[in-house]
Amino acid sequence: MKRHIAHITLVVADYDEAIAFYTQKLGFVLIEDTVLSETKRWVLIAPDKDAQCAILLAKAVGDEQKQAIGNQSGKRVFLFLYTDDFWRDHEAMTTKGVNFVRPPVTEDYGIVAVFEDLYGNLWDLIQPSENNKPNETNHHH
Repeated sequence: MKRHIAHITLVVADYDEAIAFYTQKLGFVLIEDTVLSETKRWVLIAPDKDAQCAILLAKAVGDEQKQAIGNQSGKRVFLFLYTDDFWRDHEAMTTKGVNFVRPPVTEDYGIVAVFEDLYGNLWDLIQPSENNKPNETNHHH
């Protein structure tokens, strides 16, 4: 059986502000935006249109979900964005005002820096070294 993770839910405060951040500041693409009801939409974003895993933006409903906005991982790095050109993406993101909370460092597994999204979720931006391509299992976190 061949399996992969298709979507990961990211709890957001507002669909449109989240879409704007991810598409304009991070250069993601909007895969789907379907209205399900007056308050609910099915919104998928991804780094590119062919990405195997997309993020489902889910608008928080109720106090418990609202408390999870920006803190779905207890302030650990939550998502990992792999790139083939770290410095290109780092410069583009910095120019657009993305806040890097940890500066770039070169590790055995690649070049990495930590940035936060509009809600404070922490992401790794990583260009893997030759011996650590995404299908390898030896990751640092």
